[in-house]
Amino acid sequence: MSMRHGYGVGTVVRAAAVVAAAVLISGCSSGDSAQDKAWQAEYCDKLGSWQHEVRARTANVESAGNAALYAAKKLDKAGLEHGGTRILDDTVNAIGGDTGAEERAVSYCDSAGYETSVDSAS
Repeated sequence: MSMRHGYGVGTVVRAAAVVAAAVLISGCSSGDSAQDKAWQAEYCDKLGSWQHEVRARTANVESAGNAALYAAKKLDKAGLEHGGTRILDDTVNAIGGDTGAEERAVSYCDSAGYETSVDSAS
């Protein structure tokens, strides 16, 4: 009587699923990809533009705010927050006049390395 050391189809499928999940998780967890950095730079540029429009009291405030919100949605969807921040919520609230939320959004840009794109939220 010989012992058979084979793997069933179910075992192979489960192993493949585990490997695929590990690859996806490792690929998605990197906060340093070129795409991530581009989205962070875009957000901070848009936030800084919105700040400029608000301080200059121009007619472009709404348009600049919408651009910042759009960029914040990309960050939120990609999970690119730092330190438990909710960048989309903070951006919505900042555009609504919440200076604390604006400070958190500016702090996000500072920690992402784009401090020159935004003004301090004073």
